Amino acid sequence: MKRIVLILTLFLAVSACKVNPFTGQKTLNFYPNSQIFPMAFAQYDQFLGENKVVEGTSEAHMITRVGQRISSAAERWLAANGYPGYLNDYKWEYNLVKDETVNAWCMPGGKIVFYTGILPICQGETGVAVVMGHEVAHALADHGAQRMSAGTLQQIGAVAGNIAIQDPEKRNMFNQAYGVGSQLGVMLPFSRSHETEADRIGLQIMAIAGYDPYEAAELWKRMKAQSGGQAPPEFMSTHPSNDTRINNLTAWAPEAAAEAAKFGVTSFK
Repeated sequence: MKRIVLILTLFLAVSACKVNPFTGQKTLNFYPNSQIFPMAFAQYDQFLGENKVVEGTSEAHMITRVGQRISSAAERWLAANGYPGYLNDYKWEYNLVKDETVNAWCMPGGKIVFYTGILPICQGETGVAVVMGHEVAHALADHGAQRMSAGTLQQIGAVAGNIAIQDPEKRNMFNQAYGVGSQLGVMLPFSRSHETEADRIGLQIMAIAGYDPYEAAELWKRMKAQSGGQAPPEFMSTHPSNDTRINNLTAWAPEAAAEAAKFGVTSFK
């Protein structure tokens, strides 16, 4: 049994790689779009049915408008860089939901929700584009499938350890150490790397869509002020700290502007 678990783990880790077109790097992903997209679409429809979708307002129209510009920019970048069919299975949808939570998200396959609670911090269309670019980048880079893949390997590691360790006391010690160690040492850094990657990809996409990438750091300054400093230490969080994000976005803004210029975009909204 131990050998089977080990062989399965190695097979999944070695064979289940997909190239991220934005970074050129191989990623751990053994959930194909054909499997994960239908699940995401069904969950999205269920969410919309259980929440208040805002329709017909200027804010709702803005969410759709920005989303369409961001997704179109992503398609232009992918086509220009050798991935013309990358988005064929995506079914873009953009909805504003009445909820005071400061949040937005994009499910695998392009299903997007903005909560009304984040709009005051966005302060208009460019701020929405910063958030939209980031969330769309998660979907473009298959971060959802990668997290599922990493979670599966984490579970396999726990099973393998419990099979290998026969002594109950040592097994309990292993489970405690493995749970904390794999979370702080692997899963949380993995999640933070996704957030950083989505920040960088999203910045370039929003610039190609015609939105000012220099405004991204300003949005995160407002996010920091809104949080009132109430955030866990970075090493215990799924996200980089606000200061890390502000510094990164400030450093990357010229790069994003230069990328937009390749597509003829030299001035921004």
